[in-house]
Amino acid sequence: MSGAPEGGEDVGPATLPLNAWHRGRGGRMVPFAGYSMPVQYEGIMAEHLWVREHAGLFDVSHMGQLLFTGDAVDAALETLLPGELKALGEGRMRYSLLLAENGGIHDDLMITRLPAENPFGEPGFYMVVNGATKWDDLGVLRDGLPDAVTINHMEERALLALQGPKAVTALARLVSGVEELVFMTAGAFGWNGAALWISRSGYTGEDGFEISVPADRVEALAEALCAEPEVEPIGLGARDSLRLEAGLPLYGHDLDDDTTPIAADLGFALSKRRREEGGFPGAERILREREEGPIAKRVGLIVEGRQPVREGAMVVDADGAEVGKVTSGGFAPSVQKPIAMAYVPAALAEPGTQITLAQRGKIHRAEVVPMPFVPHRYVRKKG
Repeated sequence: MSGAPEGGEDVGPATLPLNAWHRGRGGRMVPFAGYSMPVQYEGIMAEHLWVREHAGLFDVSHMGQLLFTGDAVDAALETLLPGELKALGEGRMRYSLLLAENGGIHDDLMITRLPAENPFGEPGFYMVVNGATKWDDLGVLRDGLPDAVTINHMEERALLALQGPKAVTALARLVSGVEELVFMTAGAFGWNGAALWISRSGYTGEDGFEISVPADRVEALAEALCAEPEVEPIGLGARDSLRLEAGLPLYGHDLDDDTTPIAADLGFALSKRRREEGGFPGAERILREREEGPIAKRVGLIVEGRQPVREGAMVVDADGAEVGKVTSGGFAPSVQKPIAMAYVPAALAEPGTQITLAQRGKIHRAEVVPMPFVPHRYVRKKG
C-alpha cells in the first residue's frame, strides 16, 4: 500500500512529525504504511513487557484523523457503517467498520461523537482510520456521503497512544482530569496551550489513552511524557505482539475486503437497531451469516513447541489439503508460547479443537483457544 495521497506520486516513505525524535532516541526505522516509522528501540521483547507492566508511548500519527460535520451527519454515516451512531452520546466512542457492498471490510475504525466544545471547532464526528488504508477510505467516504456532509482530513494533527497500567498515572501528572475518563470515552483537554483531544482507548488490551495533538506540539508532548518514570517509547514490533496477545485483528492481515464481520468474530460491531433495520453495505449477506453461521471463522491458536508460525502458514486437513490460513502469528512474550490467529472451517472453530498447520514444509500442531490470550485491562464505568 502506498503512502501517497490520491493522485499523488509515490516517492518513498513519508516522514512523520516525530521522525527526528525517533531517530534521536535510537529508534530503528522501517517503511510502514507509506511512512518511515520505528520498529523498535531497546528490543521487541523488552518493550512488550514494559508496556504490560508500566506505560509505553507509541507514535500512531500515520493513522488518519477525520472530522465529519453537517446536517444529519449521523444518519449519513450510518449508511456506510453498521454501528449505532444516532444514539451515541457526546464524548462516547464506538469501534466500527467501513463495509464493502459484498459485506467485506474496507477498514476498521474508531468513531466518536464530538461535543460542542472540542479542539476541531465544530460538533460532529471524529474518526480514526488505519494509516495504510486512509486514502482509500477517504475515496469511499467521499463517494458514499452526501454533499451536506463535510469531511476534513486533519493532517495538521499528530496522534500518540500511551498504553499500559501506569499510563493514567503518568498522563494525569501532565493533563489533570484524564483520570475521570473511562474506556471508550473522550474529551477536550489542554497542555501548555495545546488543544488536545484525548480518548481512553487503544489497541494493546491495556488501559491507556490516544492523544490527538497539533503536529507542531507533538515533539514537546512526547518528550514530556517520556520524562515520566513510567513511560518509554515503544516501536511497531511490540505494538503488533501486544495486539496479537489481546486478540485484536489487524487490517490487511486478519481483515480485508472479502472478510465479513461475522467471519472475523466482530459481530459486536453490529448494533441491535442496525441489525434489525439493516440499511448498511452488505447487510443481506452479513445478517444471513449471523443467522446461519459463516463458512470460516477467525480463531485463536496456541501452537505446540517454541517455534512460532507466521502469517501465510496453512491450516491443513488429514490429507494435507489447505482448509484455512494463519493471518497473524508470533511468539507471545507475556504468554511465553507461540500464538496465532487463523481462519478455519466453522466445524473446527470450537475451543479445544486440535489443528494441523503447515509452514515451509514443516508440520505444527495447535489447539483452538478462546481469545484474548491475555485478559484485557480496560477501565470501565462502575455500576
